[in-house]
Amino acid sequence: MPKSRIRKKADDYTPPPAKQATNIKLTNRSWVAPVMLALFLIGLAWIVVFYVTDGKLPIDPLGNWNIVVGFGFIAAGFGVSTQWK
Repeated sequence: MPKSRIRKKADDYTPPPAKQATNIKLTNRSWVAPVMLALFLIGLAWIVVFYVTDGKLPIDPLGNWNIVVGFGFIAAGFGVSTQWK
């Protein structure tokens, strides 16, 4: 059986050029966490106050819509949380 030929590899390997660091502009988003937590807590407090006072507070004419308002604050907190980096 004949021997296979051995190929010589070229020794002139050049590594790829180094990547240059790009400046990443980070904006100051220190307001996001406090606003997010505040909205969560306001929504939670709104719903708790509604249940504890048997629907008399926080706004009596809204009735059961107070629950929707509380969950609206919580949903707004989740909306603000998308800005957190």
